Amino acid sequence: MASRRKSRELALQMLFQWDMGGHTPEHVVRTFLANQKLDVEVHAFAESLFTGTAREVESLDGYLRHHSQHWRLERMAAVDRNVLRLALFELIHEPGTPASVIINEALEIARRFSGPDSVEFVNGVLDAVRKSLPEPGPTLDGGH
Repeated sequence: MASRRKSRELALQMLFQWDMGGHTPEHVVRTFLANQKLDVEVHAFAESLFTGTAREVESLDGYLRHHSQHWRLERMAAVDRNVLRLALFELIHEPGTPASVIINEALEIARRFSGPDSVEFVNGVLDAVRKSLPEPGPTLDGGH
C-alpha cells in the first residue's frame, strides 16, 4: 500500500511540474523519473497516473469546475488543483480501487504537500464529484 502512496505522490509532483512548467508530459516523465531509484511497480503506477491525468485534464477540469462552487481552477492553489485532478482521474479510471481509499489518499497527500485549509477543501470537492459519478458496475468475476 505504501508503494501506491509513493506512486501517487510522484504523480502529483509530475503534475505540478507539468502544470507550472508548460513542458510536455513526455518531457516531464523523462526528466523527473530518470533520476529516481524506484521499484518497477511504483514507477509504472506513477507514470500511468500522471500521463492519464495529463491526457484527460480538460475533461477532469470540467468535473472540477462544476463541483468546486465559487472556485475557479485558476485561483486554486496549484497543489490542490493537481491533487484533485489526480484523485478524480483515479476515481474514474481505477474502478478496482474503492473511492474511499482514493479520497483518503488524496487527503493525506494534500495534508503533506499543501496548506492547512486544503484538506477540507479537497475533501469537499472530491466528495461532491464522487456522489455525481455512476456507481462502478460488477466485475466479470461476479464482483469478487
